[in-house]
Amino acid sequence: MKDKTNELIRYPQVRVIGSDGEQLGVITSDEARAMANDQGLDLVEMSATAEPPVCRIMNYDRYRYEQAKKQQEAKKKQTTVETKEIKFRPKTDDHDLDFKIKNIKKFLGQKNKVKITMRFRGREIVYCQTIGMEAMLKIAGALEEDALIIQQPKMEGRQMVMFVGPKN
Repeated sequence: MKDKTNELIRYPQVRVIGSDGEQLGVITSDEARAMANDQGLDLVEMSATAEPPVCRIMNYDRYRYEQAKKQQEAKKKQTTVETKEIKFRPKTDDHDLDFKIKNIKKFLGQKNKVKITMRFRGREIVYCQTIGMEAMLKIAGALEEDALIIQQPKMEGRQMVMFVGPKN
């Protein structure tokens, strides 16, 4: 949104706040503009919805710079949580499983959520409640000090899914 400044302010009367923050009262917008010009500053609309509209005498370029800095700081403090996914099968070997658990811990260390997916192909689907659940519980056990289980293992079509997130 672009702020109204100087000649763009065309209200019959405005409430003016001086450059030092002091209330100067309700005057015509022409007088307020003249006061701002005398001080070498700008007349900037602060609140158009007030009755009468509120304007401030200030250095507009500096004001815009400070607003941009505030937005940049707010953006810097913002964190985004990604969901990473690790896939494996019921016949994944123990060594490979340990390697995948190490990767899950790395993702959790980066404050990301992890979706753990076990895919069943062909006749493997008959083992989903035995071998599949054992493997998922083994992973959950290995991660219990590093992660919170957001969603317990459950079947979604031909794959079993579990969500884990970092502990705070």
